[in-house]
Amino acid sequence: MDFELALMGIALHMLIWDKLPNWGTWFNSLIAALPPSLQTLYRQWNCSYCAGFWIGLTLHGMTGLWTLPALATPPAYMGALGMPVNWFLDALATGTLIYAGNMVLKALGLPVLQARLTREAEARKATLRAA
Repeated sequence: MDFELALMGIALHMLIWDKLPNWGTWFNSLIAALPPSLQTLYRQWNCSYCAGFWIGLTLHGMTGLWTLPALATPPAYMGALGMPVNWFLDALATGTLIYAGNMVLKALGLPVLQARLTREAEARKATLRAA
């Protein structure tokens, strides 16, 4: 199993759904300017598994990389249907890894966020006591 597609997919998902909406107003303005159907699609694809499937499929097509290299050669009995089915299965596996990676990063980030909030609260209390 290779993790290149999943790592790129996690990075793309974080960028598009977690970071860009908070980096000024230009990205949110861009999303607001889209037709309503595309705005709905953007909101629905916030799910890292759903978006991960399409990100995995797109990245596979762009790079030729496989998450499951065994799928690169479909069985002969599948004929012309073999390669599209294997792309689909590989994108499902990539989406699963993107989802799992996203969950792990969020789980790791929670204690860090709690520690930061605790430090900030203590600093505010110390500032108030000093004043």
